[in-house]
Amino acid sequence: MKENKIGWSRRNFTKISATAMGSIPILGYANPLFKTNQLPNDDIKINLFSKHLQFLDYSEMSEAAAEIGFDGLDLTVRPKGHVLPERVTEELPNAVAAMKKFGLQTTMMTTNIIDASDPQSKQVLETASSLGLTHYRTGWLTYPEEKTIKESIEVHAQKLAALEALNKELGLYGGYQNHAGNHVGAPIWDIPQILKNTSSLHMGCQYDIRHAIVEGGGSWQLGLRLVHSFINSIDIKDFRWGQKDGKWQPINVPLGEGMVDFDTYFKLLKKYKINVPVSLHLEYDLGGAEHGASKISIPKKEVFAQMKKDLTFLRETWQKA
Repeated sequence: MKENKIGWSRRNFTKISATAMGSIPILGYANPLFKTNQLPNDDIKINLFSKHLQFLDYSEMSEAAAEIGFDGLDLTVRPKGHVLPERVTEELPNAVAAMKKFGLQTTMMTTNIIDASDPQSKQVLETASSLGLTHYRTGWLTYPEEKTIKESIEVHAQKLAALEALNKELGLYGGYQNHAGNHVGAPIWDIPQILKNTSSLHMGCQYDIRHAIVEGGGSWQLGLRLVHSFINSIDIKDFRWGQKDGKWQPINVPLGEGMVDFDTYFKLLKKYKINVPVSLHLEYDLGGAEHGASKISIPKKEVFAQMKKDLTFLRETWQKA
């Protein structure tokens, strides 16, 4: 039998003691430790990346997300986010309360956390855990010029192992995103290396298909095959190559209008039994909402309509795959 998973493999399952199993919380979206091997087509929970609603307060963003049809919000808990890290004990409970008021799941958040020894990061994670959040995206890592890539990988692997230990204490699942550009993890082959000291349960990968194809081109399926056992959450977005200011670069577009082969991608996710929290991103022109602007230049209803369109495409394509 292949892998039964939330970013971890059956071989890792045997390493977990009964005590550790008892410490794992029942997850809001459906505890994947106890799900069947057969994933129903409609069994997908979609969270809207709250960055795109930062022109609204907690209540307004929650009401809008619920009305559009999202299951929850991937809440930005980072500098310039909906929740500021230095005010997490005051702001995060208010954000979570607003989400619950409108029936939204409080599963995901996006952070800049990368160091388990940082007091502010610990406070963010402790607060999130106390409020029932389960999954978060970490900050990004880099390759400093003064170190070799191999040396950096060793340092990063130790850092993520320490973060996993804290996550395990708090019942949280951290995910390192594969992000295109000069980031660790842009080459998808980095992921197993920086996570080699973890069990891949409490510290895994937030897999981003858009960034995987930007960097991997036609080999993205091999990359997914390599890292699928580390995936504990996913980002969804689309792009195409185009010219801007005379330079070729990725251009973000609505779902289904770009280069991501969602049908093949979703078939592979189902093949690998990957059914984890989903964060939908809309990073094409939305009057500033795509960049997390506090004020936007187009009517809110136009932003909401595009969110609904992408959400509908995502649900329908998942069901058909």
